[in-house]
Amino acid sequence: MDKVYGSATEALDGLLQDGMLIAAGGFGLCGIPELLLNAIKESGAKDLTFASNNAGVDDFGIGILLQTKQVKKMMSSYVGENAEFMRQYLSGELELEFNPQGTLAERMRAGGCGIPGFYTKTGVGTVVAEGKEHKEFNGETYILEEGIFADLSIVKAWKADPTGNLVFRKTARNFNPPAAMCGKVCVVEVEEIVPTGSLDPDSIHLPGIYVHRLIQGEHEKRIEQRTTRKKKEV
Repeated sequence: MDKVYGSATEALDGLLQDGMLIAAGGFGLCGIPELLLNAIKESGAKDLTFASNNAGVDDFGIGILLQTKQVKKMMSSYVGENAEFMRQYLSGELELEFNPQGTLAERMRAGGCGIPGFYTKTGVGTVVAEGKEHKEFNGETYILEEGIFADLSIVKAWKADPTGNLVFRKTARNFNPPAAMCGKVCVVEVEEIVPTGSLDPDSIHLPGIYVHRLIQGEHEKRIEQRTTRKKKEV
């Protein structure tokens, strides 16, 4: 089975539909599947729900789909630096399901492992726990969180081989692996596709069994908050 496609548009062909749930990798502006998000924008698919740590910024990441009003709901842990995300949420234009960061990652991982739900102490006694089942274990209260089973996963990796074995780089490893795991179909964009057998098996972060389609492309390196110091006067 050939997993390598020529472009993001080709890799998403036949997979997109209105109203679907998409799990997207990325953390801040790191590891965002920008080529696939641009292809989704061009497709015109609407009423989408995204499970993603955050939505990038106004003109990058999921933020570009917020601008075009293609997103109906976000399942996120962080509104962050995205002014349009905040505006749409506060005005009631966008549904938002807040998740503690670790809970969101575990919900994705659980979905990828076929686990329908799990109990956690995170969020007990807060608005996060409202409407959720509470259960006591060893005198401590936990809430039930459901696994995320997405229609589609879109992620970005550093390297892949043609079979879909993936290597992520630094912070991009936070949400991309669990996002990749929980989709019925997983499409990955990478900086480099290397020959089969050239990746050290001990360095592979996600096995190719989870990956259905691959593309290679050029990616923008953005900095969310650039902090510099003044040059010392000699």
